[in-house]
Amino acid sequence: MNLESPKVTVEKSAHELFDLLSDVRNFEKLMPENIAKFEVIGDDAFIFGLKGMPEIKLKMKEKIAPNKVVLGAASDKLPFTLVANINAISENSSDVQLDFEGEFNAMMAMMIKGPISKFIETLAGNMSKL
Repeated sequence: MNLESPKVTVEKSAHELFDLLSDVRNFEKLMPENIAKFEVIGDDAFIFGLKGMPEIKLKMKEKIAPNKVVLGAASDKLPFTLVANINAISENSSDVQLDFEGEFNAMMAMMIKGPISKFIETLAGNMSKL
């Protein structure tokens, strides 16, 4: 299952945005308002929970400066990655788009597609809060 957020323009350089997204602590600022839990559990991992959803542990998988930050599920139960693709527009602004890729059975994909789409849209929409 592949989902993409809308492309969002942020008034930060690609390097600055990359550095902010490379620090897992900053993801708390991107979370939706209905977040029930956010806990940093190391330099490269955090756990978050949305009301009515199971908690998810994300781990930094790959960083390619200044264009790509890859987070992945730390659990094999729900294998997925969340990729932030950053493109510089000018010295002080850049575009970012989030890509969600997961391996789910058809039933699970049907159940989570809506909430995950909304979630990555919210994350992208909140990029200006960084």
